[in-house]
Amino acid sequence: MTEALKIKVTIAGRVYPIKVNSAHEEEGMRKAAKKINDLVTKFEKNYSVSDKQDVLAMCALQFASLLEINAITKEVDLNEATEKLNKLNAVIDEHLAK
Repeated sequence: MTEALKIKVTIAGRVYPIKVNSAHEEEGMRKAAKKINDLVTKFEKNYSVSDKQDVLAMCALQFASLLEINAITKEVDLNEATEKLNKLNAVIDEHLAK
């Protein structure tokens, strides 16, 4: 059994201690923190927002909306694939019935 690793990540100028279970989780956390910090910098420059809470709320909305958009897209793709499979199944059934 692996022991949790204790790491520290900095987000918007604050240090947060986090426990991770593997090197992969550590890499993921550090990459996520970097993406958040990059987005914080972008929002502070482009929107003249200096309140860190507002900037972090904007970051949270950005990431959450991407997750939701991806989920909707996957659902639409799944529905389209199911439709195509049903049509293909009907063609095969028709062919086999001959």
